[in-house]
Amino acid sequence: MIRVTDDIILQDWELTEQFSRSSGPGGQNVNKVSTAVELRFEAARSPALTEAVKRRLKRIAGRKWTQDGAIILRVEDTRSQARNREIAAERLAEMIRKALVAPKRRIPTKPTLGSKRRRMDAKAKRGQVKALRGRVQED
Repeated sequence: MIRVTDDIILQDWELTEQFSRSSGPGGQNVNKVSTAVELRFEAARSPALTEAVKRRLKRIAGRKWTQDGAIILRVEDTRSQARNREIAAERLAEMIRKALVAPKRRIPTKPTLGSKRRRMDAKAKRGQVKALRGRVQED
């Protein structure tokens, strides 16, 4: 069970953990102990999340989102299996917290008359400076 917010709690049936050996340095520990954690969260079937949150979560998850609507997180940051489990759970919770925030709708605005005038004045001034860069004509 993972507590994301006070309202959202992910149940154990939605989560699956698998353990495997980590890659990288670590010597004999890497070769013997299964410390890497692969956390699978059935996001599409989760009753704790609304459809809008699921859509945002799918966009946030990117390649971690599978065809059947699950999120797979693989963590092998530390040499401790327990710590890797904590990191995976926290990453999932953070991903869901990001998806809970609905983006603000942008209200299109028009530039003000003053900003248009300032822009045109700046362009005219720049054009005058560039006009002075030509060849000097001898009279």
